[in-house]
Amino acid sequence: MNTGEPPLPVAIVAGLHTDARRSAVEEILRTVPGSVALHHDLSGATDRSVRRTVRDATGPLDSGEAPLTNDCACCALRADLVPELLRLAAGGGHRLAVVELWDSVEPQAMAELIAAEGAPLALTGVATAIDPAGVVPYLANADDLAEAGLAAAPTDQRTVADTFARQLEYPTLIAVADDTACDEPADDGDLALLAQLTPGARRVRLGRGALGPALLGGFDVEAAAVRQHPACALLPQDSDEHGVSTLVWRRERPFHPGRLHAALEDLTCAAARSRGRFWLADRPDTLLSWDAAGGALCVESAGPWLAALPDAAWEMVPAERRVAASLDWHPVHGDRRQHLTFTSPGLDRENLLALLDSCLLTDAEYALGPAGWKHLSHAFDDLLDTVA
Repeated sequence: MNTGEPPLPVAIVAGLHTDARRSAVEEILRTVPGSVALHHDLSGATDRSVRRTVRDATGPLDSGEAPLTNDCACCALRADLVPELLRLAAGGGHRLAVVELWDSVEPQAMAELIAAEGAPLALTGVATAIDPAGVVPYLANADDLAEAGLAAAPTDQRTVADTFARQLEYPTLIAVADDTACDEPADDGDLALLAQLTPGARRVRLGRGALGPALLGGFDVEAAAVRQHPACALLPQDSDEHGVSTLVWRRERPFHPGRLHAALEDLTCAAARSRGRFWLADRPDTLLSWDAAGGALCVESAGPWLAALPDAAWEMVPAERRVAASLDWHPVHGDRRQHLTFTSPGLDRENLLALLDSCLLTDAEYALGPAGWKHLSHAFDDLLDTVA
């Protein structure tokens, strides 16, 4: 219902680094008059409920419990979040509502949930708070969230590393904890790694009062989703600074499925974080996504390449993807190409380049063309759970 009142600005602060996240929220409450923070604590979900608290700079204002839904704490959060925000909006008097997400909750789903509600809510910012000295340890942590006591549902199979990577790469703001608030001071390498992993985000130092105003600037969930889509993701740029490197590997030829499959373990462990898109010779119409962190790799189909679609279907594709494809259009392959990025301290660029290039089709294999490529090994069938 539109009462004519301006919508309530809502900002999200996420992060597995609990102390940094709490520091970020406390700073916002201190520096943005009229702000309140809403937090759902999922750690007590074993007691069949999720505890909700609302506070401002002076302390707690309200508390309550949201019943568990299908034994899923995150489902309870989703069901309770928007009604609580609407209650705050109806009460009036708040300049900003800060949604402090629990440790392993990823910001994208919550941002899209809030944005879909529309008035009287207005999503104005999304930030992830981090301790820069913890970036390498968290990206290297292959533990399941359940093992770390951070699972949001019984079926939660995410790892600490891949959850942390997505928390880093989705928002437009990274709230960086001050050294005085961290267990260990960050060095130049930590900051270089953070900068290379988050090329499209503004990094805001906590303790300077800048985070709150930055979160009022606005947030476009559709643009954010495009930035995450494998076909046009905003990937890191080639860099080498303070012992941290990002290798951007781009090629036009398809991978030999058998040789790439045999090299997966070495490629996955070659960097703290690797991302991108690629194509296989035996699946020339399928855009495949590459997502690796903590020594674990996820390879999935992201739908067809644009070159595999009929012309009439192009109008259904986001304009950003069409523009991205046109910039690299190949006269034969269209938008099909390899585009992988590897970011890590101590990256062995030379050997990584050699290994990646060795997985491409040779001249003789390439000359067989698509008809011949169909007879190559279908090594990824089990991994992709499809029939070639």
